[in-house]
Amino acid sequence: MPELRRFVQVDVFTATPLKGNALAVVVDGAGLADEQMAEFARWTHLSETTFLLPPTDPAADYRVRIFTPGGELPFAGHPTLGSAHAFLASGGDAKRPGEVVQQCAIGLVRVKRDGARLAFAAPPLQRSGPVDDAALRAQAIASLRIAPEALLDLAWVDNGPGWMAARLADAASVLALRPDFVAMQGLKLGVVGAHPAGNECQFEVRAFVPDLGIPEDPVTGSLNAGLALWLQQRGLAGDSYVAAQGAALGRAGRVHVRRDGEATWIGGDVTPLIHGQVRL
Repeated sequence: MPELRRFVQVDVFTATPLKGNALAVVVDGAGLADEQMAEFARWTHLSETTFLLPPTDPAADYRVRIFTPGGELPFAGHPTLGSAHAFLASGGDAKRPGEVVQQCAIGLVRVKRDGARLAFAAPPLQRSGPVDDAALRAQAIASLRIAPEALLDLAWVDNGPGWMAARLADAASVLALRPDFVAMQGLKLGVVGAHPAGNECQFEVRAFVPDLGIPEDPVTGSLNAGLALWLQQRGLAGDSYVAAQGAALGRAGRVHVRRDGEATWIGGDVTPLIHGQVRL
């Protein structure tokens, strides 16, 4: 029989309601079957819906499962920050002061307080380096509807979801994109371009995931985590910067990146919007 479970909906990567990326969190996810989770994620039709569960790793504070309308993800960034916020706000007890350890399909992810924000440690890339496959490169160019010479770089920045990243000349080029989502089938394609010096944000980012039932994701933590490691390694970004995402969808997401020693932290505000119960 369905039962009432604690439920919250938060807006991630924004301090202003409705300007970030919404996340639905079922706080009491234990006992739900895979298909129940997938069905609810299809019903919410948000970029991601998460379910908090007791951890199976003693080093973790909680376990999370992450679903899009099109299926389950091993890791995602805005669900990591939003789920950590929901865990703490619902009375979750972290084992370490100032830090939460999340268990997900890629392993353990650290989340800590970074001032007023939460930040997660960017996971290592599972696949990196240039995209050498000529067919994939041609598909990316065609799906973005750009000239071949407009593509400065195409690289793997995969930390679990399968991201491929395209770098364009500037932020204006990123914002001007009108993708062909039919041609993009099979790709999870992020795009980045630099803003002019002196801008509040150093980069503009967009994320296209047509296979997951959300053609464009408003603000994407996993992509920004992969981009940060890639851009910093290439010397294209400093130890600390802010990326903007979501303008093309009427949002104003802000992703705060900071390298501290060997770790790169991906931070953002989390704004609670809905609190109640859901019958599942």
